Amino acid sequence: MATIQGMSGIDIRAVVAELSDLLPLWVDKAYQFEPNFLAIRLNGLEHARYHLLIEPAKRVHLVRSLPPPPKMPPHFAMLLRKYLSGGKLLSVRQHGLQRIVIFEIGKKDLSFFLILELFDPGNVVLCDGDFTIINSFSHHRFRERAVVPGVRYELPGQDPFTSGEEKFSEFLRNDDRDIVRALAVGAMLGGKYAEYVCETAGVDKTAPAGSVDAGPIYSAVSRLLARAETEISPVITRDSCLPFPLTGMGGPGGPRAFNEALESFFPLIQKPEKETKKAEKVSREERIRRQQVAAVKKFEEKIARTERIVALIYENYPLVQEVLESLDQASKSRSWQEIEAILKSQTGGPATRITAVHPEDASVDLDLGEQVNLRVHESLEANVGAYYDTIKKFRKKIEGARGAMAKVPERREKKSSSSPVRKKRWFHRFRWFYTSDGVLVLGGKDAGQNEELVKKYMEGGDRFVHADVHGASVVIVKGRTVRMDEVAQFAASYSGAWRSGHFSADVYSVAPDQVSKTPESGEYVARGSFIVRGERVYYHNVPLEVAIGLETSPELGVIGGPPSAVKERASNVAGLRPGQYEPNDIAKKVLRIIRERLSPQEQKGLKGVLNTETVAAFVPPGGSDLVEP
Repeated sequence: MATIQGMSGIDIRAVVAELSDLLPLWVDKAYQFEPNFLAIRLNGLEHARYHLLIEPAKRVHLVRSLPPPPKMPPHFAMLLRKYLSGGKLLSVRQHGLQRIVIFEIGKKDLSFFLILELFDPGNVVLCDGDFTIINSFSHHRFRERAVVPGVRYELPGQDPFTSGEEKFSEFLRNDDRDIVRALAVGAMLGGKYAEYVCETAGVDKTAPAGSVDAGPIYSAVSRLLARAETEISPVITRDSCLPFPLTGMGGPGGPRAFNEALESFFPLIQKPEKETKKAEKVSREERIRRQQVAAVKKFEEKIARTERIVALIYENYPLVQEVLESLDQASKSRSWQEIEAILKSQTGGPATRITAVHPEDASVDLDLGEQVNLRVHESLEANVGAYYDTIKKFRKKIEGARGAMAKVPERREKKSSSSPVRKKRWFHRFRWFYTSDGVLVLGGKDAGQNEELVKKYMEGGDRFVHADVHGASVVIVKGRTVRMDEVAQFAASYSGAWRSGHFSADVYSVAPDQVSKTPESGEYVARGSFIVRGERVYYHNVPLEVAIGLETSPELGVIGGPPSAVKERASNVAGLRPGQYEPNDIAKKVLRIIRERLSPQEQKGLKGVLNTETVAAFVPPGGSDLVEP
C-alpha cells in the first residue's frame, strides 16, 4: 500500500496498468520543480492531455494540473525535452514486482528508455536503445553498479515471484524467515499485502517459509496481481492509499482511478511564491566580501573532507596496506588493464572495496565509507603525507582570503530589531518545535511530562510518535503535517539513542485511540509508559541530528529541533550529533558560535534572550559534537 513514505510494488503495478490503458501517448514537455519533482506532459488521442508527476524514491502517478513551471527550466528537464519531446510512448512496464518503471519512447528511427527508480535514494535515468545511460537525475556509484553517463544501465535480477512458480518454490524452501516476512521482504510484497496473501491462501503467517506449500501462496500472489491490474477500486485511509480494499477494510468510497486516489492522498507540490521583493542592491566591496566568505567556506569543507580521509586510512590501516602491497606487486608483471579485469572478477575480499582503477597515474579508488584515492607505488605514509600537503595548501588559501577580506572595508548596516522578545507560552516547559509547514510538535522531558502530554494535551486529530528505543520522549503532533520526517527526527534525537551514542534510530507513529494506560491482566505499566495497540507506521534508520538557532522574526528567541525546521526560521544556526561533550559544555560551544556571528552591539541587546540556559533547553540528553547543520 502507498504511504506518505512511498509506493509499494503492488501500487506501482496498478499505476502501470492504468497508464497502459491510455496508450498511445506522445511526450510533449518535461518540467522540473524544486526540490525533487519531475513532471512530463503527455498528449493522447482526441486532444486528451495528461500530467505525469514523478518524485524519485517515492511515487509516480497522474495529476490533474501542475503549478507554474520555473521560468528557466533546470538542466535535466531541458535534457528530457531535447531527447523525448515529440516522441511516442510505445510501452510502460514494471520490472517484475520491483519499484522500477520503464517507459519506452520512440522518436523517428530511435528508441529511448526512461527508467524511474522509486526506491531509496531514487532516480530518473534516460538511456538510449541499448540501455546506455545518456544522463540521470542523480549520479550514483554503488559497489555493484554505477549510474553515470556512458555506462550501461543494469537492471536488478527478477524477484522470486515473477521468475516463475518453480523459482518461487525454491525461494520459499531456502528462506529461514517466517512466511509473512519472506513474502514482505524477500518477495517484495510489503507487510500488509504479505499478510493478505497468507490469509487468502489459508496459511499461518508465523509458519516457517520452508515448511509452507508454495502452490497456494503462488496462486494467492497471482490473484493479488490480477486485482492490481484489472479490479482497481481505490481505498484511501488515514495513512495509506490502496488500489483495492483488503479484508476487513470496507468498500471503496473515493475516486474510481488509482492515479486520482494517489493525487488526493499525497501532498501537493507547493507553488513557488511570487517574487515581489526587488533584488538587493549590493556594493562592489560587499559582493567581493561575499565571494571571499564563500571561498573560505569551500576551502574549509575540503579540509574537513581531507581530514576524514586521513582518519579513514588509519582506521583501515591493514586493509589499505594489503591493497597497496598487492597492487604494487601485481603491476610488476601485469598491465593495469589486466589488473582491472582481475579485480572486477573477484566476488570477495579486499578487491571488492576497489571501485575504480586509474592507469594514467597508477592509482585506485578505495571504498572506506568515502572514496579514497591511493597511489599504488607509494607507501601508506606517503599517501597520507600527500593528503596532509593538500590540507596545508587549502589552509594557506584560507589565510590569503581572510587577509584580503581584512583589507576590504566592511559596510556597516544599521540594524534595528523591531521584533519583540518571545513571550513565555504554556508549551515552552516541554520539548517543542514547529515543523517547516507550521505544525506544533511537543515532547516530554521526563516520565511525568510524558504522562501529562498524553492525558491532558493529546486530542483526536493529533499523532502519537515514539522512538523504538528504551528511554524515549513521548512526542505529540498537534495537527496534520506533511513533514513527518522532521517529527521522526525530533523523536529519535530526544531519546535514549542519543545518550547511547547511536547515529540513527527507528521511530513509529500511531493514532491517539491506539494509546492506552490500561494493561492486560498480569501486566504493569510504569509511570510515563503506555500500551500501544494496533498497526504502527514506522520510519526506519532516522538520523539523529539537532540544530539550535536564533530566531529573529516574528519574535526573538532561541529555537531548536530538526535542522530543516530550525533553518526554516533561523539563519544563525549550529548543529549537533551524538558525541563526546556533556550537555552543559556543548551548550557553551553553541552559544559561542552563535554569538561570534553577531556584532558586539547585537550581543549586548540579546543578553536576556541568548544565554547558556536558553541554549541548553534544546540540547539532547547525553554527549554531543558540533556539526555543520
